Amino acid sequence: MFVRFTRRLFLFHLLGFTFAACKPQGEVEDTLTIGVINYGGGDQIINQYAKFNSYLGEKTNALIQLEPVFNENRAVERLEARAWSLVFAPPGLAAIAIARYQYVPLFPLIGISNLRSIFVVRKDNPITDLKQLQGKTVALGQLGSATGYYFPLYNLYGTTLADILFAPTPKAALELVAQGKAIACAVSEAELSLYSSQFAPTEFRILFKDPHYVPLGVVLIGPNVERNRQEFIRKVMSESSSDLAQEVGYVPNGQVPDYKYMISVVDRVSSISSKLQNKPVRLF
Repeated sequence: MFVRFTRRLFLFHLLGFTFAACKPQGEVEDTLTIGVINYGGGDQIINQYAKFNSYLGEKTNALIQLEPVFNENRAVERLEARAWSLVFAPPGLAAIAIARYQYVPLFPLIGISNLRSIFVVRKDNPITDLKQLQGKTVALGQLGSATGYYFPLYNLYGTTLADILFAPTPKAALELVAQGKAIACAVSEAELSLYSSQFAPTEFRILFKDPHYVPLGVVLIGPNVERNRQEFIRKVMSESSSDLAQEVGYVPNGQVPDYKYMISVVDRVSSISSKLQNKPVRLF
């Protein structure tokens, strides 16, 4: 792992210096660090952002550095340190960045506009209500996940669980239910549709569906970027070609979603987060 991580850091810095070297004569104005969650951990993300980083570096006369992290926990640490100038943030992480660390949303990310969080049980499980999860073991997603962590914990507020198993991926959460290690798990409708067939002959059913839609993720700009510079970067990104924007997953002319409810969910869940490792888990 150490060798692989070091090699990846070397490639990121190599790309950053390449973008600076391709500029016209003159001093590089500053450094812009782009934060993104790279769940798979593969090097293909370098190619995915290469053209966009080159475009942004040329237009802003800045050194562009790409800094992927592999999970939401590490992403929150980087937000707290104000280490990222721009962030391509999923909804849960975006709410934290906006509410706690003064990041400003610029553009919506490409995604599912009607995403909702659900609790899933095995089809042969007789329970019919969230209250019946009292005293049971439940599988959730990682810190920062809107559908797997924040919305389900918000909906479980006031409940006492035997234990919470934090699955690294939605597929892993479903596997815990399929194996009987957890009575229920929290995922999105889209994730259930994507993975459920892989667990045949086990069948799942939806126990509970949150009535609120999860806002789209957003591109955020950090408080470490001067205000006029923020507006200039917004202008540069809004003028990028649609192909270039699509390659990294944002909508240049899109409406930034309303995060008020999402932030209220994050705030409520944060008030009980220190209790999540206890057994039993008292969510109040």
